[in-house]
Amino acid sequence: MFEALANYLREGAGLSDEELQLVKQVTKEKKLRKRQYLLQEGDVSYYNSFVAKGCLRLYRIGKDGAEHILRFSIENWWMSDYESYNSGEPSKGYIDAIEDSELLLIRKEDFDMLSNTIPKFRLFREKLEARSFDATQRRILSNISETAEEKYLNFINTCPKIYERIPLHMVASFLGVSRETLSRVRQQHSKS
Repeated sequence: MFEALANYLREGAGLSDEELQLVKQVTKEKKLRKRQYLLQEGDVSYYNSFVAKGCLRLYRIGKDGAEHILRFSIENWWMSDYESYNSGEPSKGYIDAIEDSELLLIRKEDFDMLSNTIPKFRLFREKLEARSFDATQRRILSNISETAEEKYLNFINTCPKIYERIPLHMVASFLGVSRETLSRVRQQHSKS
């Protein structure tokens, strides 16, 4: 399983075999079955998890009992509740597997150590954090300024690998629209 992370870090960060051995020493493997939790509300998110195989979602439960999906992660993406991960405070959300998944977990202290010890790892981490920040800003702008149809088309065009793997009610939750609205938008789009 570690080979997936090693390939990712070789290609993306240019890490040497020696540097990869340091990463391997602090990495823990975890398998999740479909619908199994990685994190539940009230637990602290101690790990940054690399998805070697599968699909995960991070979500919160609203006061009305509805699920609000904040993000998905598939192969070669990272997943954590970063609010809890960065603060050490209990999580307000849940992370579970949408599919059977294989993860490589790195504790926050070890992730920080790798960043301080391996300059290429730190640079790579900074690029990932910047891309994540940019994606978050685009999503906020989309949520406050786009129609349901624009959100849907943007999602299927920018995330086709995720769209193909998740149920439509999760797409609706992620886009912040009702299932009925999503069905109407999909029908209109398929006619055009």
